[in-house]
Amino acid sequence: MNLTREPEVVNFPPTHYVFVEMHGQFATIAGQAWKSAHTLVPELSMKNKITGYMSLYKVGPKMYRAGFALAAPPVDLPDGLAYEKVEGGKYSRFVVTGPYSDLPAASGQVWNIVAEKKIAIRDDYAIENYVNDPRVTPEDQLVTEILVPTA
Repeated sequence: MNLTREPEVVNFPPTHYVFVEMHGQFATIAGQAWKSAHTLVPELSMKNKITGYMSLYKVGPKMYRAGFALAAPPVDLPDGLAYEKVEGGKYSRFVVTGPYSDLPAASGQVWNIVAEKKIAIRDDYAIENYVNDPRVTPEDQLVTEILVPTA
């Protein structure tokens, strides 16, 4: 797995975000949440411009959101999607290059690094920002930013 070990502090911009939210063990719910979210893309895209794909999650309580960044607040949001404006702010960014199947292990390593380095975190969602499109990007070249909310 190709994971940066030294975080870079970045400011994530405010983002219009629509999502499917599930609670439980991430190994079980993440795939289900994305499956549900993907079925809503055609209807969502009819009146909204998707600018990115990202998941937001909290480790305690186990809450996972699979969703899409939009260019503006949503218009006629399809049933099954919720909307929230993510305020953004300061995050410690780690970068994973490789298949999405590496993300559970990478995320675990990121949280270990955060604990080892005693990085102060704030009570907010962590973000997985999927930088490139898996439909046209080879699996070994997929880039995901893991963003840890930093105090």
